[in-house]
Amino acid sequence: MRQILFFILAMIPFGLLAQTSPTVNPSGTYTTGDGEETDDATNSMSAPVTAHFSANPSDVGDYSARYEWKIWKEGESEQPLLHRFDEEIDYVFNESGSYRIQLYATFILGNDTIPYPTEQDTPIIVSISQSSLDFPNAISPNGDGYNDKLLAKDGYQSIVQFEAAVFNRWGKKLFSWKKLDDGWDGKYNGRVVSDGVYFLVVNAKGADGRKYHIRKAITVISGNNKKEETGGEE
Repeated sequence: MRQILFFILAMIPFGLLAQTSPTVNPSGTYTTGDGEETDDATNSMSAPVTAHFSANPSDVGDYSARYEWKIWKEGESEQPLLHRFDEEIDYVFNESGSYRIQLYATFILGNDTIPYPTEQDTPIIVSISQSSLDFPNAISPNGDGYNDKLLAKDGYQSIVQFEAAVFNRWGKKLFSWKKLDDGWDGKYNGRVVSDGVYFLVVNAKGADGRKYHIRKAITVISGNNKKEETGGEE
């Protein structure tokens, strides 16, 4: 009997005996709208979020592999936002909400077929936060490292379009910017403006579709009372 078993095993190619079943471990890495990089999708993230998803296959060996990715936005049409056949994919999330990312994989070797996912496998869930944006009422550009610059308040999130400008009381534009992490340093033509009231105009759009039209007075307090050339008497 042992001789028969040995003969049967000898007839099977060695590679098939040694072959380990292939697996996948789908994962994502994310760069958020405020520049943070993370591989943790359990917390809500600020849009736009640039995501990279990978199947992370292992022990594929002689199996042929087929990968299929689908992305859905929860609560919307069952038609996926993305349907792609690659081992790795990139996607940018520009709208707030909850997203389901599912990898389907099939490994085939002869008559052996191994599918993914199984019943216990769960999709990747990505949550994009609702938008938030506000600015302070005053700055003190005196070089002490505190409140020297007009910036969006901490906690801004999911802003996908942005532009801002500062004007003096005569309507002359002193500075403008289009990146949220930029801001006004209280200067015009390289010199700190005189103390007084200036005007901030912001037009922005959130990932949730909310539009921001901020118009507010900004008080500059620097100890500089000299009248500067800013398009009128300050």
